[in-house]
Amino acid sequence: MRFDDFHVNRRLTAVACLAFFGAVLGGLAGCGDRATLVPTAGMGATPTLPQPKSSLIPTVDIAPAIGWSDGVMPTAMAGLSVTALATGLAHPRWVYVLPNGDVLVAETNAPPKPEDGKGIKGWFMKKAMAKAGAGVPSANRITLLRDADGDGKAEIRTVFLQNLSSPFGMTLVGNDLYVANSDSLVRFPYQSGQTSISAAPVKVLDLPAGPINHHWTKNVIASRDGTKLYVTVGSNSNVGERGADAEVGRAAIWEVDAKSGTHRVFASGLRNPNGMGWAPGTDVLWTVANERDEIGSDLVPDYLTSVKDGAFYGWPYSYYGQNVDVRVKPPQPDLVAKAIAPDYALGSHVAALGMTFSEGNALPPALASGVFVGEHGSWNRKPQSGYKVVFVPFAGGKPAGLPVDVLTGFLNADGKAQGRPVGVAIDKRGALLVADDVGNAVWRVSGAAK
Repeated sequence: MRFDDFHVNRRLTAVACLAFFGAVLGGLAGCGDRATLVPTAGMGATPTLPQPKSSLIPTVDIAPAIGWSDGVMPTAMAGLSVTALATGLAHPRWVYVLPNGDVLVAETNAPPKPEDGKGIKGWFMKKAMAKAGAGVPSANRITLLRDADGDGKAEIRTVFLQNLSSPFGMTLVGNDLYVANSDSLVRFPYQSGQTSISAAPVKVLDLPAGPINHHWTKNVIASRDGTKLYVTVGSNSNVGERGADAEVGRAAIWEVDAKSGTHRVFASGLRNPNGMGWAPGTDVLWTVANERDEIGSDLVPDYLTSVKDGAFYGWPYSYYGQNVDVRVKPPQPDLVAKAIAPDYALGSHVAALGMTFSEGNALPPALASGVFVGEHGSWNRKPQSGYKVVFVPFAGGKPAGLPVDVLTGFLNADGKAQGRPVGVAIDKRGALLVADDVGNAVWRVSGAAK
């Protein structure tokens, strides 16, 4: 969900500001532009990038969050079945599978952001987030789910960690469990099989936060040998309108020494990276990232890309390589000249958050080589996009072909959100797990007989 990106252009009058937030709440359905390209035009290795569109009032189309009715669940692609590993969770956003098969779920939401809650903008922002299902307080905990009998439903559920600070990413290195809070990376001791941890956290390092803290979700994964950690840190704005000081260390993936906590920027210019993974059999890091808003329903595609050490991916000065964003002042042509294009476009405004490489044999052969992506869904596009889990097939270590819908039905026929997928992971038996923060569930997708 990218409501953290809302900002009001300084040129807006008070009347226009009210009109904008009226649109947020559904009062001005006709405002803003509509997509003119078919969705697939903004997908693949060479997406179509039309001319940007600007307007006094941004395009707003929010899917009201309603949750799942009894007996209703997402729809899996042909040849797959879906069951609820667990329901009744509190805004589950991320999932991580421990080596013994236990599943950790981050039940979390945005931390307090007092500078975002001031004035008329702050009031309408809260209303907008509530409409989309993102206005609930953060449970600030990680829950453990265990499916001991292998029936696809967790019969054991325990509070694994609590009193955290909007936790998101998790990764285990040996007996050290690392958790990425919204403001810090912390470490806990872990022993296989334990169902809760009472030890106090050890801070590894602080992460950019503060009283605004846009893109608060921080993810973490470990290198193959466990010596390095990679942490995503999203931008603090849409296109740098809060100034350079607000963006120090942001829009980047950090590389952290696991023992000492020393860190460096591994790659930059990534507006809001979230899910990460290592390509099977390689040391090539991949991520999904959310691109910028408010230049049209057909711009800018969110993307999946390999991440090169030292690379700059354009934000905020350019998008999809060296396409200059003229809103950003002053321009930086020297940086734009260094910007590299991502590998693969997922479509405009889909809000790609979760990603995981396929593995195991619980899914059909067509899903054996590639990446699953959790698309949380758009707010700045008409018609809506995302709100589903897709699979990007790979060949020769690179994306090949258009995304395939794997789990759909999160939007009902009336355009309301029954659920919204976020984190994805592969469980110990090779099935796909999906965290659904509006449906308050973790879904398990497997072959019909798995």
